[in-house]
Amino acid sequence: MEQTAAITDDEIFAAHVGGKLALAPTAPLDTARALSIAYTPGVAKVSRAIAADPRLAARYTWAHRLVAVVSDGTAVLGLGDIGPRASLPVMEGKSALFKAYGGLDSIPIVLDTTDVEEIVETMVRLRPTFGAVNLEDVSAPRCFELERRLVEALDCPVMHDDQHGTAIVVLAALRGACTVLRRDMAPLKVVVAGAGAAGVACAKILLAAGVRDVVLTDSKGVVHAGRDGLNPIKAELAAVTNPRGITGELADAMVGADVLLGLSGATVSEESVATMAAGGIVFALSNPDPEIHPDVAARHAAVVATGRSDFPNQINNVLAFPGVFRGALDAGARRITEGMKLAAADAIFEVAAPTLALDRIVPSPLDAGVGPAVAAAVAEAARAEGVAS
Repeated sequence: MEQTAAITDDEIFAAHVGGKLALAPTAPLDTARALSIAYTPGVAKVSRAIAADPRLAARYTWAHRLVAVVSDGTAVLGLGDIGPRASLPVMEGKSALFKAYGGLDSIPIVLDTTDVEEIVETMVRLRPTFGAVNLEDVSAPRCFELERRLVEALDCPVMHDDQHGTAIVVLAALRGACTVLRRDMAPLKVVVAGAGAAGVACAKILLAAGVRDVVLTDSKGVVHAGRDGLNPIKAELAAVTNPRGITGELADAMVGADVLLGLSGATVSEESVATMAAGGIVFALSNPDPEIHPDVAARHAAVVATGRSDFPNQINNVLAFPGVFRGALDAGARRITEGMKLAAADAIFEVAAPTLALDRIVPSPLDAGVGPAVAAAVAEAARAEGVAS
């Protein structure tokens, strides 16, 4: 893995001065004639046409290709509930990634409320402004209700990236690791450390992909059907996971496990990793501090991945969300289906397939081929599932 020079605080803050986004016009504005066409009086003709036929907005405005990046700042990176203002640099970065890797314009919207009803109402009122919604950094379990409510209320693609972007890339990475190790994915014993937004979505997509033995853990231990106090989301998953009926703590679940998927921010000891099955796979994805240092995990596991760019096998959502939204919008999809997410994971895996190795189970986030491949696969899946227009 190519090492980069240490990044200084001054360099970081200098790059963020004034924010990371700017608007640029797509029509000339340098003459009186150009101004009359792009703005008044010419723009009135376009507005009248849209008023007479609202469908024309898709042709004559940017709204149908604009992604709203929406957050309430309650679960930002590993920083937690830092509020909407402090979350804005992250949302600006997300919008920049949409443009760089998906060719899509997007706008950050940070909301000074954590009330699901208020957020839904706000986005419904803003619906004429955008063509899709990327939910970002909303805490669990509210994020599940918020996404469901927005999917029901809006006639456009909605996806909570912390859930589904993570799940898509994790599935692609696990396929890559299994291919390198010449193992079948279905019989793997997978432990998911963390039953928040990402953990729940990863468990669901792994089950959908055919993995039969998935065990979730949270701060109170193993999620199982007999445990008291489970919220509805965890209770639903308890009914379809943990087929061996494991109880106890994370360390108990890891004994004999083939895969550890870390999404909790908790610390995992070397001793626990050593109890996993031989030739194991460790995805320590908490940022900025992995659950276990990858060099330590590599003493016992055959494949190790993190969410960081300074170690091999970076599992990064940027491999998924730009292409997922691009494909959904290209197809005119009304929503993002499970089939579209699985297609995205397949596309990421296929890009990596020719050069798979123990230290390259997914493509580099800088690989220019990923976004178009994911977009094409997602659009095709949307058409096949009948959600395209």
